[in-house]
Amino acid sequence: MESNALMWFRKGLRIHDNPALDHACRGSKRLFPVFVLDPRYLDPDPSAFSPGSAFAGLNRIQFLLESLADLDSSLKKLGSRLLVLKGDPVHVLCRILKDWDIGKLCFEFDTEPYSLARDNKVKVNRGKPPLTYQSFVALAGEPPTPLTHTYSVLPPIGDLRGYEVLNIPTIQELGYGDVKQEKFSPFRGGESEALERLKKSIDDKEWVANFEKPKGDPSAFLKPATTILSPYLKFGCLSSRYFYHCLIEVYRTSKKHTSPPVSLVGQLLWREFFYTAAFGTPNFDKMRGNKICKQIPWRDDEELFAAWREGRTGYPWIDAIMIQFLHWEKGRDVFERLLIDSDWAINNGNWLWLSCSSFFYQYHRIYSPISFGRKYDPTGKYIRHFLPVLKNMPNEYIYEPWTAPLSIQKKANCIIGIDYPRPVVDHSSASKECRRLMGVAYGSKPSAEENLNISRRKPEGDDQKEHQQNASKQRRKLI
Repeated sequence: MESNALMWFRKGLRIHDNPALDHACRGSKRLFPVFVLDPRYLDPDPSAFSPGSAFAGLNRIQFLLESLADLDSSLKKLGSRLLVLKGDPVHVLCRILKDWDIGKLCFEFDTEPYSLARDNKVKVNRGKPPLTYQSFVALAGEPPTPLTHTYSVLPPIGDLRGYEVLNIPTIQELGYGDVKQEKFSPFRGGESEALERLKKSIDDKEWVANFEKPKGDPSAFLKPATTILSPYLKFGCLSSRYFYHCLIEVYRTSKKHTSPPVSLVGQLLWREFFYTAAFGTPNFDKMRGNKICKQIPWRDDEELFAAWREGRTGYPWIDAIMIQFLHWEKGRDVFERLLIDSDWAINNGNWLWLSCSSFFYQYHRIYSPISFGRKYDPTGKYIRHFLPVLKNMPNEYIYEPWTAPLSIQKKANCIIGIDYPRPVVDHSSASKECRRLMGVAYGSKPSAEENLNISRRKPEGDDQKEHQQNASKQRRKLI
């Protein structure tokens, strides 16, 4: 018996390989494609540290609006349109399910806590998530093939019974008209953009076959060393299993290729690993009450935190990419707000990893914010681009501008302490103290030999948190 179907677009903002949409269309006489603008995520929050809502910065909100506009355009080509409503999604959905006589509700499952509160829960691996990458890969197996059906037309929309359907708003119409932000992210949202970017990536078969994380250049910004598809996966503009099978096809035609965890397929599996771990771990986004998280007495210094958040630590490489070692929950909150591809499970998982609170416990591996960047970008192109105040600093001082003689600083039009801040901490001392306190938290003190090795190291040669830098780049541009 045919019924009215409601396709609730929440995360899967696409037409291709969308099982929920496919199910909604089957046996339905009317199809209502709906997106609900949730004030919780979209309304301006004047108290936030940067323009945006309480949960998202303007770049991510703009990306969402672009994705919705693209989805609406695709639906119109199929004889339908996106029905945009506003309000608490639970209340809105409960009303229209009744008023529109909906017999079938279809949507893409989401694993975030806020979403789980709305949805029915399911069990993964009998409720026990795998907590290592290897065990997850063994459990996951091969994903099913993507849907190959393409639509020429969708079932018509039924009687809306007096409901006011909105146009997709602009960022100004959401209440951000007084925000002075002339430029948004260069990466536009939407399924069309996602598929075009995917095609460009997989057309370069040699690059796909040889991709190896973390050997890419983390200082590359004009032409990043990744696909930049993570925001499209986050918003569901691109099907992850469609991406997976596209990569497998490239591998089949290649004489040799890299393998997980360093390959592109391996990076996709990292995403799924964190989704699984997050879904099956209560309080995954917190230290307290999180059974897989080390209970570390992190220092709580608001001035240092603000200096990192605002890019004024005095360490150019750090300020250019916003990396610093404070309580992981605070760093997580900043990234959750500012990253376009911020994904709850992946963001929390990476911060747990980087802080050596879970998954990765080699807290003694510390890499220098000076020598690490210099290894990839000796002339400081990345720093000069994002910190124009340092653009005239000579190469030998670009990573340590405070060491430049005053005459050099004057010639570069950048006086340290005035035009650019002095370092907020002495990194050599801070890293040793961090290592000591982490050892105490782990219940093991550094040996006399280890202390001797630490004291003999030169600050600029420290093996400073390379895993933190690499995984941070993974968090920004996971694939």
